[in-house]
Amino acid sequence: MGALHEGHLSLVRAAKARCDAVVVSIFVNPTQFGPKEDLARYPRPFERDRELLDKEGVDILFSPTAEEMYPKGESTWVIVEGLSDKLDGRSRPGHFRGVTTVVAKLFQIVAPNVAFFGQKDAAQVAVIRRMVRDLNFDLEIAVGPIVREADGLALSSRNAYLSAEERRRALVLSRSMRKIEEEFRAGERNSTVLIAAARACFAQEPEVRVDYIEVIDPDTLDPVSEIVRPALLAVAAYVGSTRLIDNTVLKPRLQPLRGPQCVY
Repeated sequence: MGALHEGHLSLVRAAKARCDAVVVSIFVNPTQFGPKEDLARYPRPFERDRELLDKEGVDILFSPTAEEMYPKGESTWVIVEGLSDKLDGRSRPGHFRGVTTVVAKLFQIVAPNVAFFGQKDAAQVAVIRRMVRDLNFDLEIAVGPIVREADGLALSSRNAYLSAEERRRALVLSRSMRKIEEEFRAGERNSTVLIAAARACFAQEPEVRVDYIEVIDPDTLDPVSEIVRPALLAVAAYVGSTRLIDNTVLKPRLQPLRGPQCVY
């Protein structure tokens, strides 16, 4: 949606490394904002964004108007049932309906072979992957890793809303990620225990209001009680009036076979 940062540009570079031509869309999509969310004040530094994309050698910048993307009288929506009401979809009713509808439109207009998304929006990735599968879009979804500031804060266009003190408090999101990763590397696999450790981190910043902390299957977004295969720890919290998200993938090591083994 614009207000580009290094996370977005990392996706551009990944696309350039794989593809013959790169198209970037910039569109602040009104249908994925709730009535009390930040549509009106969402940052729109278009000229700066265009200059950044020029430096990266982007071939096409597609920046339509809302009227072009949503013709008058339009009544068609794309909804991924069973996923769109989880995590951010539960906290922001209608959010993913807006995301999947506009992304389906972008895929139809641009007709890409590969579409690049960021891991920070892990729930969005799961919803879009399901949409692509269910609607037989002939394209690959590629996911780039989360890009962070030196102090660990995940890059986000909404970080610009934070005051200096709020930005300091916002570090509790990445701090909770590191704590959980430490516990996980030490052998903890019980999600309840890991979530409690994350909440203990947030308790140190009482001004930060937790929206959710969940350990989930990265494809179905369903809760996972015991981590025996790769799972996603996903966090959302309000720092002041700014809602931020973060996540980390927890991958258990494969255990060696035990017991009697046949040798041929």
